[in-house]
Amino acid sequence: MIRLARTVLRDWHQAEEVAQEVMLELWRHADGFDPAKGSAEGWITVITRRRAVDRVRSSERSRTREHRTVTGLDLIDDEFEEAVLNRLQSDLDAARLRRCLDQHLSPIQRDTIKLAYFGNHSYARVASLMKLPLGTIKTRIRDGLIHLRNCRACSLGDLSECHD
Repeated sequence: MIRLARTVLRDWHQAEEVAQEVMLELWRHADGFDPAKGSAEGWITVITRRRAVDRVRSSERSRTREHRTVTGLDLIDDEFEEAVLNRLQSDLDAARLRRCLDQHLSPIQRDTIKLAYFGNHSYARVASLMKLPLGTIKTRIRDGLIHLRNCRACSLGDLSECHD
């Protein structure tokens, strides 16, 4: 019994523990032995092998958990990390854009840019919706985009672009 456990586990101390567990199980569940199904030696061998394999699996899971705990950052998938970073950058850019739209544009510039870029309307359609000449819409959008560019540059730290 101990020789089989040692063969599976390759660690004398763990093999001894498994052999002790098997002896206790045999003692407690001796009535589970059915001579019609096989020999006592075969029954003991099956129990010992199962216990030893369970011990190996348990040790592997324990090592894996420890490895994840110690080197958790090494186990992060690079593609997933890149996707998260891109999403965070995108969210940060969106927050900056919202702040610039709300704080640095006139309401008419904000509305024309939102219709054209977020509403996906052509400049002609924006002019029609706002009942203003096309040239006026183009000028307001151009001026609004200049303000947004300057606002974005300032929020990114390029102070040479900070002017209205």
